[in-house]
Amino acid sequence: MELTKNFVKAKNPCAGGYRWFIRRHQGQGDYQALLDALVADGRIDDACWLLDQFGPVDLVLQVDAIDAHAIVFAGTLEVRHGINVDTIVRTGRDLRTSGGVRAGTGIVAGGDIDADGNLSSGGHIRAAGDISAGWGIRAETDLEAGGACRAKWDVYAGHALSVRGMLHADGSVHAGRSLHCGRSIKAGGDVIAAHDLFVSQGILAGGLIEAGNHIEAGWGLKAGADISAQGAIRAGEGIEAAGEIRCGAGYGIYAGLLVRRDAWPCSARVTAARRPEALVSGHWDDAGPASG
Repeated sequence: MELTKNFVKAKNPCAGGYRWFIRRHQGQGDYQALLDALVADGRIDDACWLLDQFGPVDLVLQVDAIDAHAIVFAGTLEVRHGINVDTIVRTGRDLRTSGGVRAGTGIVAGGDIDADGNLSSGGHIRAAGDISAGWGIRAETDLEAGGACRAKWDVYAGHALSVRGMLHADGSVHAGRSLHCGRSIKAGGDVIAAHDLFVSQGILAGGLIEAGNHIEAGWGLKAGADISAQGAIRAGEGIEAAGEIRCGAGYGIYAGLLVRRDAWPCSARVTAARRPEALVSGHWDDAGPASG
């Protein structure tokens, strides 16, 4: 794609970036070549702005490895080994690697992110599609997936964690702020959110389920340890904990919110090591926690 000065000016660029374009490229240039030149000159924000304005292309770049200050590519990036950048990895379409990805400030893809190793960012990780890692996923700020998110180890976000599809981790899931999931969460370990924990379907955790504010699930909650919140606990169906179920002072525990009351004994069971004092709705099963 060839960009001209009139084409770029119509997008209302910043004065400094537009002057750079006129001075360095005489007001015209190939789209990807301009992105490369901006990155080479340390104008990373301008390169990301240009990609935001003109969008992805169908190019595919295949390389053995990347060790750089940054990379901004408008198409799909396929790396046979690992990616290591000081600042940002940004693609217009998919980002794929048989190794891991480490970035100082951000990992962003207009499509899917798929790594056989770790995904690690000193800032955010965002994908319009799925995010998948053969090891763990760690973002020091926000983690956002427009599709599903899967990891063989832990999934960690220092700030908010938002997944539109299913969130599946063989290890634990931790959000430093709120955790929102558009489908279900399945974790081999703990599921923890420092603020709200909202899931449209259900949560299945091998360890505890914990929130610094409210827990809300459209289906059910099942934990291999405690289920606890500083606010309310609300579930459309049942709540099962191998440990205790605890809500915040003055709040309640609500099961069966989306189930007819005559179906509570089979579809809104509440089981735990002891009956929660704040249980408001659902069918308490005094047989104890379910095994397995």
